[in-house]
Amino acid sequence: MRTLFYLFIGTVFGFIMTKSEAVSWFRIQEMFRFESFHMYGIIGTAVVTGALGVFLAKQLKIKAITGDELKLNPKNMSIPRYLFGGTIFGLGWAMTGACPGPMFTLLGHGVWMIGIVILGAVLGTYLYGVFRPKLPH
Repeated sequence: MRTLFYLFIGTVFGFIMTKSEAVSWFRIQEMFRFESFHMYGIIGTAVVTGALGVFLAKQLKIKAITGDELKLNPKNMSIPRYLFGGTIFGLGWAMTGACPGPMFTLLGHGVWMIGIVILGAVLGTYLYGVFRPKLPH
């Protein structure tokens, strides 16, 4: 049953990504050239929605799916960490024309070449996990 719920949520997410044109390479290109507010509006809406969701989850004392108390660990704030990570993420986004959410939506649309990008993203995530203990904190 849980799998059907996740499939439904993923389908709705893909529909929203498609209808909002967040999967459009041209929209992403406009964003990186500062020619259009469209993508910044989508990203801003996602940030506000996420912040509101976390606020409400804390206020309503919502439990995790396992029944445990919902706990959000504070992040280690350091400029190099976010500067380098954000730069790598942004460069990958600019080069491929897709960030993680739209990558799977594009795959669902039959853009099979995005599979190479997905494999690269998974490999990069795996390598980060391997090398993370060796990186400076």
